[in-house]
Amino acid sequence: MTALGLTMTDLVKLVHTRHQVPRGTMPDSIVNNRMYLVKYVSTLRATYQIRLLAFRAVSEGTKLIIIVPPHCKLQKDLVALRKMIPRHLKIERKETK
Repeated sequence: MTALGLTMTDLVKLVHTRHQVPRGTMPDSIVNNRMYLVKYVSTLRATYQIRLLAFRAVSEGTKLIIIVPPHCKLQKDLVALRKMIPRHLKIERKETK
């Protein structure tokens, strides 16, 4: 149970394909106990992909690191998710070349 009164299962409502198979997602890279997801966007929210990878990070005891450009604005739902699981979700701002 989180501070918001939600469980991780509440956050990740499984989305099924046409054939009733749950959709999955993979990070851009996995190194040691860290999953990396690179997003070059101006605004980032807690998408299904991010919520599913965050759930995976919590269940596997790993860390999800999302790399965004310095100008990226984080939506409230992503900020809330990060506060909910700070040991498992980190957002890094990096300039791309």
